[in-house]
Amino acid sequence: MSLKKKFSDARCKVTFTLPKEATMGASDVKLVGEFNKWNINNAIKMKPGKANFEAVVDLPVGRDYQFRYLINDSVWENDWNADNYVSTPFGVDNSVVYVRETKAGRTSIAKSIKKATKTVAPKTVAKKTVTKKSAAAKKANAPKAVLAKTSTKDNLKKVEGVGPKIEKLMNAAGIMTWADLSKTKVSTLKGILAEAGPRFKMHNPTTWAKQAKLAAKGDWDALAKWQAELNGGK
Repeated sequence: MSLKKKFSDARCKVTFTLPKEATMGASDVKLVGEFNKWNINNAIKMKPGKANFEAVVDLPVGRDYQFRYLINDSVWENDWNADNYVSTPFGVDNSVVYVRETKAGRTSIAKSIKKATKTVAPKTVAKKTVTKKSAAAKKANAPKAVLAKTSTKDNLKKVEGVGPKIEKLMNAAGIMTWADLSKTKVSTLKGILAEAGPRFKMHNPTTWAKQAKLAAKGDWDALAKWQAELNGGK
């Protein structure tokens, strides 16, 4: 599921959505990005719904925009369905939304994609079938390895840059607790992300072990302070 976009001739209304499960019970979620110059004081307050926080922003067409979500003015979170992710010098990633085409250009691109999909459909289906079987085989073996290593599990999503999908990848690799993550080499984490595909490879896990070490110690004040100082990678 991608970001919802409604194009006009030179504008695009983008619906930004963050699942409530990613906020850990927070009541205040704001949208900050290049469209408001990363100014927290000018952040867009997101409206809570039954399952998600949402905000609709009218953006000029013709470029990409980096953004992040600010939870309770202390924790930053990326969009789970962003068009892309960009690494920053601060050891975190920013989410990216593509707003490149006009309404006419987007229609033309959609037709090209539809035509290309029809042409390669048989090969694509065959490839997906093989991938599914491979993934299922890996999952069948994963639980035994994980259980053998540890019977406890921490909420790894408290680490800046780790969402539910990445948490599942780490769990499958045997990283179940903050202590596990704190001892994991950056090269190992990068390998896990790279194996999961381009979308995950874009993430930068440089600070994850250090953040996990603070979480393992229960030093939440220090962790929150550090995450707040990252300020969306800016």
